[in-house]
Amino acid sequence: MHIAVAIDGPAGAGKSTIARAAAAKLGYIYVDTGALYRAVAWYVVDRGIDPQDSPAVIAALPGLQLDLRYIDGVQRVFVGERDVSDFIRTPEMSMGSSAVSALPEVRDFLMETQRSLARRNDVIMDGRDIGTVVLPDAQVKVYLTASAQVRARRRHTELAQKGEQMTYEQILADIEQRDYNDSHRAVAPLKRADDAHLLDTGEMDIQQSVAALVALIKNSL
Repeated sequence: MHIAVAIDGPAGAGKSTIARAAAAKLGYIYVDTGALYRAVAWYVVDRGIDPQDSPAVIAALPGLQLDLRYIDGVQRVFVGERDVSDFIRTPEMSMGSSAVSALPEVRDFLMETQRSLARRNDVIMDGRDIGTVVLPDAQVKVYLTASAQVRARRRHTELAQKGEQMTYEQILADIEQRDYNDSHRAVAPLKRADDAHLLDTGEMDIQQSVAALVALIKNSL
């Protein structure tokens, strides 16, 4: 039987970076479910559709061919034959993914992709509702978080290093809005599963966070 580790938590908590590194150390497949929702957002925006236009988003889904491929051990996201991995990491796609992820039709569309990966591999999967909805029977569940202020500072530094100009205040406002949207949506809202371990990385650097997650997983199996 394969091992499934479900990691949930708010936007900007470092889930993807930490989970990816932990998976590499443990020899598991890393599945970034947020990237799937970002890819849906990219797909509809690329076709001139507003991610807030629910009927248009739903109508576009049948034409979406979405695939996760692992190239040199790194997850890449493909829409059709186009690698969109580098196009989906923008603030616009972050807000767009929040909008499309609130739609039950989008969540159902992506659910089987996520579950099939867990059936076929030892996985660490992160998102908003992995432990509560996608993989409710995961052997290990973790709620990984940090304060909105810490997350905004990290994101500000990351964007500045890429040469992108956004103020700390803008980023904090975006994160707080995203938190509200994710935790108040009608379908699969962001919340900590009853049996999830809490891991607050606010006072940790990346290496410490990865070590803490790996130790938590090993101690839980």
